[in-house]
Amino acid sequence: MLRGPSPSIAPDGAPQVISIIADSPFDLRQYSIEGPSGFLNVGPPEYRPIYEPSKKVLVWPNGAKALLFSAEDPETLRGASGSLFWWDELAKSRYAKTGWDNLMFGLREGTPRGIVTTTPRPIPLLKELMKRPSTVITHGSTWENKDNLSEVYYREVIAPKMGTRIGRQEIEAEILDDLPGALWTRAMLDKAQRIGAQPDFRRIVVAVDPSGTRGASDEGDHVGIIVAGVTFEDECYVLADRTCKLSPMGWGNRAVEAYREFGADAIVAERNFGGAMVEHVIRTCDDRVSYKEVTASRGKIARAEPVAALYEQGKVFHAAAFPELEDQLCSMGSEGYVGEGSPDRADAMVWAVTELMLNRRGATAIFGRY
Repeated sequence: MLRGPSPSIAPDGAPQVISIIADSPFDLRQYSIEGPSGFLNVGPPEYRPIYEPSKKVLVWPNGAKALLFSAEDPETLRGASGSLFWWDELAKSRYAKTGWDNLMFGLREGTPRGIVTTTPRPIPLLKELMKRPSTVITHGSTWENKDNLSEVYYREVIAPKMGTRIGRQEIEAEILDDLPGALWTRAMLDKAQRIGAQPDFRRIVVAVDPSGTRGASDEGDHVGIIVAGVTFEDECYVLADRTCKLSPMGWGNRAVEAYREFGADAIVAERNFGGAMVEHVIRTCDDRVSYKEVTASRGKIARAEPVAALYEQGKVFHAAAFPELEDQLCSMGSEGYVGEGSPDRADAMVWAVTELMLNRRGATAIFGRY
């Protein structure tokens, strides 16, 4: 839609304003603008745009203009305006949801339209968009582009992947929900559902996974806040997800409120990354809270594996629906996390379950009833 000879004029006679988004500044310039199929190299020469990199714009002979954005900086999309957009490789973008929401707010002119071109990784945003009645879906196999690529490429690169999982995604454009080697699967999480369960708990903790960023105005990740409890029968329940993107006082108060609401025994946070800061924030909000540091001696995936095993053994349950948490869990594989941003909710949940089920003689208490 956006690669014709020249963008069209709006119904009122004014030139169209288009937003073009790529995963990074490199991808934007290398592929969308200057590449073999980029805007500077398609269509008759007299209709091609002028590229002004200092202004981050393309300008066509008829006055139509494209504003250029990197998905690595989603906050810049807040200032976009117009009625057309093209987002290339949406499913690759780390901050896809934040960037998408900001982009949508700017589509204030005319009838908003846009196109997304992407390899279909199973990120929540893409799956949500594909369910909308206003979305028109077109699938294209790499085989359909055979006239434009060499026989060697198809023989040496494409053919060996046919029939494989990666081939189904990268070549046939299928969305594959379960990540190969995922620590959690949708089936596991379905079995863990005990919506509305209210057993008696032996202990309850609030786990905090600090983001290391400044708060609501920062472009970093959320602060993971998960409430979990263990019963007298040694069954663990995830009770609440209070994850947020607020200032330190904001998320500190949210953690303390959860602590009070559920009658928790402690707030648990990692010492290795922001532990002193978390303790200071919590103490500022309420110095009577029982606080406990835990130490990360292994990486995220190594810490998560024994918790995933507890799910497989039917020892961990969800007392409510936690779609964002479940999406993060299903994006944690043996080789790392492949979801959007940081697995803040999943990390906090792992700390909570570890403390309740695996860390019986664990980390040293800093304050409180330990």
